[in-house]
Amino acid sequence: MTDKIIVSLDLDDLEKIKRIIYVLKDIVPFYKIGAIPFTYFGLELIDYLKQAGCKIMLDLKYHDIPNTVARSCEAATKMGVEFITVHTSGGFSMLEEAVKATLMASKVNEITKPKLLGITVLTSIDEAYFKDLFGDLKRSLEEQVVFLAQLARSAGLDGVVASPKEVRLIRQECGKDLLIITPGIRPRGASVGDDDQSRIMTPKEAIIAGVDHMVIGRPIVKAPDPRQAVENIIKEIEDGLREIA
Repeated sequence: MTDKIIVSLDLDDLEKIKRIIYVLKDIVPFYKIGAIPFTYFGLELIDYLKQAGCKIMLDLKYHDIPNTVARSCEAATKMGVEFITVHTSGGFSMLEEAVKATLMASKVNEITKPKLLGITVLTSIDEAYFKDLFGDLKRSLEEQVVFLAQLARSAGLDGVVASPKEVRLIRQECGKDLLIITPGIRPRGASVGDDDQSRIMTPKEAIIAGVDHMVIGRPIVKAPDPRQAVENIIKEIEDGLREIA
């Protein structure tokens, strides 16, 4: 079993989601619930995962005024999830209020505090698109990721979500204690022709770079044999761990 892998369940078919969990839960305990499945299935899916003994990354990327985000994080904490995501671009006050809300909700309800993760720059954005969006910003895409990671750390967040391409820079500037979770992971030999991820690495490369957890969706959930796909990814992770041992 490995918790290095977080399987992204961005699907609108509840029965397929349940089949995937049934097939994988003994080797992968961690699953990401994003906007698509949560909008369709809400607490029903959260409860199903918890009853199956799975860990949950609630990836709703909260980004609003500080009070709204704080109340949302309070509600998410009460769900008993392990990870909650917020957009670091919401600013220091928003992030700080989110931290306070998760701390208070976990204390009042006597439950384990979830890890609060800050979204930096989405992995679908490349340097050219970044310049189109923020043409007057003097920082490069990589510099912006590091800036937002530092902001997250200063506000008291537990970790960040960034592409594997920026992991080494984040480690260098923010230290080893900040959790780094990376989407944009594509197994060796995987087709990326119809992919919307721009900044990607293989599982082995990501492990060597220093990621804590990698979020992987389509290479697993769209594979003919999801379990075999996971087992192949685990082998790549183990290759990377041996290389850095």
